[in-house]
Amino acid sequence: MVSLIIGHKGSGKTKILVDNVNDAVEKSNGNVICVEKETKLTYDVSHRARLVSTDSYSVSGFDAFYGFLSGLCAGDHDITDILVDATFRIGGRDYEALADFLKKVDELAKITDTHFTFTISTDLENLPERMFEYCKKIN
Repeated sequence: MVSLIIGHKGSGKTKILVDNVNDAVEKSNGNVICVEKETKLTYDVSHRARLVSTDSYSVSGFDAFYGFLSGLCAGDHDITDILVDATFRIGGRDYEALADFLKKVDELAKITDTHFTFTISTDLENLPERMFEYCKKIN
């Protein structure tokens, strides 16, 4: 399953994401990963969640981002949740490419039985409608 936290900059998306990370850690019988562009959430998320910075691995663009997420899932079959902050800052600000990326992530989620959550910094009406065939808005 793919969930989206959507809103413009400063609308509290990261706070919602941090709460979701900490909730997932409490409920999960496996591993929870929080992915961010830079290391900023070190003191906000539970120490039991693995915090990963995409800058540390030179991840840029949606294709590289998908490969990165696939690699995380391939390397650890116990991952139950992957939560991502600053999706556009990692993948780029192309709405159609975002929709294609999320479709692939939805397929990955089904294969690996992993729940993905992404923060999306834009207004809802800017996003392609087709995304909501395989993604759900949670805020």
